[in-house]
Amino acid sequence: MAQRLATEYVNAILTLSEVQMDQFLRAAEDPLVHSRIKVLDNGGHEIVLEDAVGEEVHLPFDRKKGMYVCELTCRLVNQPLTNMIRKLFVRFKGEGIVNRVYYGFTMIYTYHQGSVRRIVEKTGSGCKLVYEYKNTLQELQHKFLTRDVEREIIRAYDEINRLLDLRIRTRDHERIKEIDQQLRTLSAALFTLEA
Repeated sequence: MAQRLATEYVNAILTLSEVQMDQFLRAAEDPLVHSRIKVLDNGGHEIVLEDAVGEEVHLPFDRKKGMYVCELTCRLVNQPLTNMIRKLFVRFKGEGIVNRVYYGFTMIYTYHQGSVRRIVEKTGSGCKLVYEYKNTLQELQHKFLTRDVEREIIRAYDEINRLLDLRIRTRDHERIKEIDQQLRTLSAALFTLEA
């Protein structure tokens, strides 16, 4: 199994409410990672997480429209701090790109609301898509609600019934030929729609 060399957070964003900020501070408490909190003049916070080896990460939370917003770009090497940030990022629904760097390749994870939406493997020879989130349920619901084909089939049946009624009442042979041609055209269209 490949050993991870580093984890990079690229333009990652955490947006927390007041209550979530309290939860975040409690969740950042860990025996392997020491935390310090600085309260800034503008009402924001800077949370510094440091592991036993001395690696640290600064999480600057600015106040924006009543929320705490952290825009994070950093590179982590040590496992305890990397695990702590990953857990916080997922739990508090982080957004952004996380690169997991291995010898010879990088796995690029795209997160949306704390969930992985895409994984790409990047090597010296190029990029390869490993995983992409697809909301199958939403796609099926959309198809179910999009009933255009069914509506066209109903319209075709209604038009065929109207033409058949007209054909029964018509005595003019030329008009019957025109109706028969229209019925053939509608039958072919109906066959295509039902397929």
